[in-house]
Amino acid sequence: MTTELEPSRYSFNNDDPESVGRHSHLSGILDEFTFARLGSLGDLTGKRCLEVGAGGGSVARRLAELTGPTGDVLATDLNVRHIPPDAGFRVHQHDLVTEPVPDGPWDLIHARLVLLHIPQREAVLARLAAALAPGGALFIEDWATEFGNLCLAAPDDETAELIEQYRDTLVNTVLPGRGNDPTWAARVHRTMLANGLVDVDTEISAGSWPGGSPGAVLLAVNVAQLRDEFIAAGFTEGHIERLYAAVQDPRLVVRSHFTYSTIGRHA
Repeated sequence: MTTELEPSRYSFNNDDPESVGRHSHLSGILDEFTFARLGSLGDLTGKRCLEVGAGGGSVARRLAELTGPTGDVLATDLNVRHIPPDAGFRVHQHDLVTEPVPDGPWDLIHARLVLLHIPQREAVLARLAAALAPGGALFIEDWATEFGNLCLAAPDDETAELIEQYRDTLVNTVLPGRGNDPTWAARVHRTMLANGLVDVDTEISAGSWPGGSPGAVLLAVNVAQLRDEFIAAGFTEGHIERLYAAVQDPRLVVRSHFTYSTIGRHA
């Protein structure tokens, strides 16, 4: 007897008006590090690349540049509304949990801030690894969010406490209720090894986000997209309004989450 899998539900809905800003902020925060890691993979000219959970498409666009006219880049997402339709790569609506990995084999599969939101993450990673061509690379980037002390500087103690309350509410209550695992990023390396990948390498990046920067403003976007859950968890309207103001204040500086960037290869 088989049981049908329920369709995936990503923590942040692409149909929400706030999602436009979210994708823009994430691109501004993460693309530089992602692109540098792509550069470590060698010449991608003519390669077949799969970008899963493509979001706004910035990484797929970079892959199209790197693979050139002889390459093939396919960008997939549960909801493809934010992916440009004519950016030099193919686009396909796809559910990583309930549907097979798009036909490969692939020379590179990349997923950023995707698997930490999917309860079936280990099974999905195994299927992605199996879809690689010999010598192909699986490139997974996720945030480790379990660490506290996000606030590096603030105009007052109350604002610093508000930022920590935000993190605690998001990481320990709101996102776990949607299937998110804040500890997953640190397990990607060993999970790749368990699936037979070789030359597994992890780099970890973090930085600081002053008020008004994409990273700081992302805090407010997160609350806007998950407002009902925050309120149900005890965040008041007053907390929300204070947070919206705080993330625009240059006197506030918050630490980024730790980005674990892990690459493993098919033998």
